[in-house]
Amino acid sequence: MKKICSTLILISGIFLLAACTSNPVPNQELAEMVDIEKFMGTWYVHGYSPTAIDKGAWNGTETYERLPDGKIQTTYEFRKGSPEGKLKTYHPVGTIVNTETNAEWRMRFFGIINAAYYILYVDPDHTFTVIGHPNKKYAWIMSRDPQIPEKRYSDLRRELEEREYHLSNFERMGHE
Repeated sequence: MKKICSTLILISGIFLLAACTSNPVPNQELAEMVDIEKFMGTWYVHGYSPTAIDKGAWNGTETYERLPDGKIQTTYEFRKGSPEGKLKTYHPVGTIVNTETNAEWRMRFFGIINAAYYILYVDPDHTFTVIGHPNKKYAWIMSRDPQIPEKRYSDLRRELEEREYHLSNFERMGHE
């Protein structure tokens, strides 16, 4: 019964997230240009807005792989509750919506739910990025390294604050 309730909560949360993605045009400024080939690979999640599936996450990574049809196979992995917790893995598939900038995607979860995925910022070397969502309640700070300098993390978080993101639930994700 507990598993059924957890699944229903998860699905409800994803539907709620997807319902907020009907904006045909981004409601905020996105990265000017994302070199999609440089963006591919593994990113370490350092800051995030927890959802029903990743609350209490540790050691989170997002790995992107370009598929022959242009879609992006994503692997989101993390440890639940502690660095030694159970490994959780999800495989949403991304579609690039704006191919001029490559900064606006849709992520498809469980084959049926589409959620907006905005690349708000990526540095020229594609080593740091900030991801957002139209409702400004969900955001991620990621880098190519499991550790991030404190000043860099603060600067990237400030990027979200300046964009008026709702960060009351935003958490730092630990990596060990």
